[in-house]
Amino acid sequence: MGRLCLLITTHRVAPGLLTRSAWGVLDDADRRFSRADHPLLPALVDAGLDVATDGPDEPARLARSLLDAAEKGTVVWLVGDDGDPALTEALAPAIASRSENGSSVELEVVHGSYDLPGSRLLDVVSVMDQLRSPGGCPWDAEQTHSSLAPYLVEETFETLAAIDGDDPDALRDELGDVLLQVAFHARIGEESEERAWSIDDVAAALVDKLVRRHPHVFADGSATSAAEVEQNWHRLKEQERPRQSIVDGVPLALPALALSEKLLSRSVKAGLPLEVDEPELPEDLDERLLGTLLFGIVSVARRRGIDAESALRRFAHDFAEQARRAGLSKVDG
Repeated sequence: MGRLCLLITTHRVAPGLLTRSAWGVLDDADRRFSRADHPLLPALVDAGLDVATDGPDEPARLARSLLDAAEKGTVVWLVGDDGDPALTEALAPAIASRSENGSSVELEVVHGSYDLPGSRLLDVVSVMDQLRSPGGCPWDAEQTHSSLAPYLVEETFETLAAIDGDDPDALRDELGDVLLQVAFHARIGEESEERAWSIDDVAAALVDKLVRRHPHVFADGSATSAAEVEQNWHRLKEQERPRQSIVDGVPLALPALALSEKLLSRSVKAGLPLEVDEPELPEDLDERLLGTLLFGIVSVARRRGIDAESALRRFAHDFAEQARRAGLSKVDG
């Protein structure tokens, strides 16, 4: 009985990082075949193994060719990145036909390597590279950091909507859209002629930050509660980037309500006197009642031709300028 081994590997790990059984099959094989562009070829050549790449392209003919060779010994076929579905489909009837004629070949599937957690992120980078490269997508090729900015905002809010809706499937899809924006901006950054940076630089900076700000995990620091972890995070952040005012580090492009909340939080922690006329509100104020009042204010503003978002944003920016002039520094928040 002959033997045909289909060796399945993943292109998402370095070529040559194979299981022991895979190397054993490759060493013991009488003949080895693959397509000329298989990523594993250089590693096998370096290991002194001969691999034939001149087989037929048509799946049915390739199946017959492999089975012919397997009748004379052990043959290994290096399965392509796509799993070679057309070839595997052609092998089944070819093997059955030979069995009826008294000739049999044992078919074996050998897994030579496996995807690591997070390895599909490499596919994101690869696809993004293809879209931005010559011959890729004309629309993608024209985009800039500025032109993509609205999409980043939109995808962020759609992600928040999925969280609010407690929809795990929608959240997974929306996070994919956010990841697309990260990969897109990183690919554009890689093309810069002045200060180029890539997705690897983005990931490296993130890893460095996470390790640096978690000394209780990666160093000799200590933290006994989530609150203490948060306090240490802000302390380390301040050491890295000292502030000249409480406004430093506040993204002023935040939606007006979120921006106001952030500025007020910073000002309270800094002990900054609040120059705000606070309206009289019911003692039994709760979240629903507050929402009703805010919605009512928006309704009144709309009837009077005032954009509530713009009005609150303008006031928040004025408040931020007051804080900046105060010159407060070294503020947690």
